[in-house]
Amino acid sequence: MRFLSAAAALLLSVTAPASAQTPVPQDSAAREALRKAGSEVLFWSQQQRDANFRRMERIFPAVTVQAGSKVRLLPRGKPLSIPSADVARFVAGQNIAGLIVLQDGRIRLERYARGFRPDQRWTSFSVAKSVTSTLFGAALKDGSIRSLDDQVVRYVPELKGSAYDGVTVRQVLTMSSGAKWNEDYTDPKSDVAQMFARPVPAGEDVTVAYMRTLARAAAPGTKFNYNTGETNLAGVILARAVKMPLARYASLRLWQPYGMEADAAWQVDEHGKEIAGCCMMVRLRDYARLGQLMLEDGAGLLAPGWVADATRIHQPFAQAGRGYGYFWWIEPTGYRASGIFGQSIWIDPKRKLVIAAVSAWPKALDPTLSAQRTAFFQQIAKAAER
Repeated sequence: MRFLSAAAALLLSVTAPASAQTPVPQDSAAREALRKAGSEVLFWSQQQRDANFRRMERIFPAVTVQAGSKVRLLPRGKPLSIPSADVARFVAGQNIAGLIVLQDGRIRLERYARGFRPDQRWTSFSVAKSVTSTLFGAALKDGSIRSLDDQVVRYVPELKGSAYDGVTVRQVLTMSSGAKWNEDYTDPKSDVAQMFARPVPAGEDVTVAYMRTLARAAAPGTKFNYNTGETNLAGVILARAVKMPLARYASLRLWQPYGMEADAAWQVDEHGKEIAGCCMMVRLRDYARLGQLMLEDGAGLLAPGWVADATRIHQPFAQAGRGYGYFWWIEPTGYRASGIFGQSIWIDPKRKLVIAAVSAWPKALDPTLSAQRTAFFQQIAKAAER
């Protein structure tokens, strides 16, 4: 079976049922088509972003994260006292597809745009990193991982002699391994663009094969360097530790026991392994539930103290009160999960506030849009105090 090109998959998706997912490619030609399509995502047109971000699982191979029969309700709360014109301006200016605000677990604001609906899913991009982090909290609770100070090679012995020999799991979670990595989304030759572009022999892990080639740029634990491949490697560590695929583990430890309302999809590589650093497909309200889970200190599903440890500054930035935790971005008023093209879950523990937004920004990263989003979220936080 040949893998569909991105364009062909898009045409098919107009009539495909909502549950349709693209299978893992079975031959070399299909795998090559998958690699080519994957390398093009960062350079899609606005029309392609609007159309495809809500149905990535029909373009790329994915597996299901199954929800359970019991759904955690999100009752309506008092509407936020914020001018509707401000909300409309933010939604339009940020290419927002969905925006939801929870306070004390109640919905205080919810908007959909760009033809996106509550019963549809939207890509996470790097918000998936924070999901992977949370699964480590579950693995510590059930004893699958003994300690974050374990060596990476304990779980991935193929990395002996590489830049990851001598690196701990904790250093991977804080992106401070010291491995040399280029995360430039505008450069088609960067590591983040190329990590799935090379053919990998059957039986080899796609992520491990690429990460094994990296040089060391700094001593482990001494320097923060944002590295999506590092999160994918964390997924390899986690899957081997829990002895099951990440999607299955996420279903058993998060989706079902916490009460997500719908199945999610998790994009996989050409050999069928979940890509831990990117690209889940999740409903907007379930993104909000992920934030609520963190506000509830893991709701008994994670190791004691995990949320506090994961969301404190392990790698400080120059700006006061800002830094990086375990795949969470730390800010003065809380912490956030963040993905390119405007995906975000923003959590303010003091105000018991969760803001989730899914978007189709014109560029992967945009400092102006990011600053405007922060300002609007701060406006929401002030309104939530009233």
